[in-house]
Amino acid sequence: MTTALPLPRAGSGKRSRRLVALLDLLSEGETVSLHRIVDELAVSVATARRDLADLEGQGLLTRTHGGARIAPSAVEVPVRLRAGTSHRTKQLIARRAATFLPEGPYAVAIGGGTTAAEVARALVFRTELTIVTNSLTTAGEIGSRPNLRVLVTGGVVRPNSFELVGVLAENTFSALNVGTAFLGADGLSAAGGVTTHDETEARTNAAMVRNAQRTVVVADSSKIGRVTLARVADLAGVHDVVTDSGAPDHELERIRACGPRVHVVAV
Repeated sequence: MTTALPLPRAGSGKRSRRLVALLDLLSEGETVSLHRIVDELAVSVATARRDLADLEGQGLLTRTHGGARIAPSAVEVPVRLRAGTSHRTKQLIARRAATFLPEGPYAVAIGGGTTAAEVARALVFRTELTIVTNSLTTAGEIGSRPNLRVLVTGGVVRPNSFELVGVLAENTFSALNVGTAFLGADGLSAAGGVTTHDETEARTNAAMVRNAQRTVVVADSSKIGRVTLARVADLAGVHDVVTDSGAPDHELERIRACGPRVHVVAV
């Protein structure tokens, strides 16, 4: 049995962004040369090699002669690396989405992902609110709030995202009726709908939104126009999309034409 190594401690938001950018660069092709990594990320050869060594130690990439290639298991950027990227943008998206909720007793579902977690943080001062989540990160942050009622699904933990997925999680979501579901996404487009990297996660998220009266997708502009492996929902079933002003206007227009209201926060 192998033991997963811990993710590198970024030390700063700048390094977190660099590591994510490196993984994104590698995900574009079979192999990327060291010289291209240095040029694209504007770093020294020594820094590039150190970052490659850190990520290789976790099984996120494979070093090659003169470069590296992405590991098959690393197509999805781990949540601890993603958490440090575009943090202010995600906060603004979440705060706008939180304003959609009515006052008084209300129930919401919040899925996994860093932007959805920001929605939970934007709701911590609400009262008479019930939050159902399959995110261990979110539950750990808001579960101690006496003014909130927090329900956590069962399920299998996904190591990259700390989400609970599978039949137990699906059954919990299917047994509950919520007013609004806040859904993160790895991809959001008119062509592909709401998508994610993992098919089991997609089924769990689909169960989350199935019994919701309103579905709100929160996704930063890097996800707009992107299509990933597994479809969670068609856009016809999404009521609102909240993103940032970095999203391409032509794709936002195509998304609007599919039915959702699109809300754009300025960054």
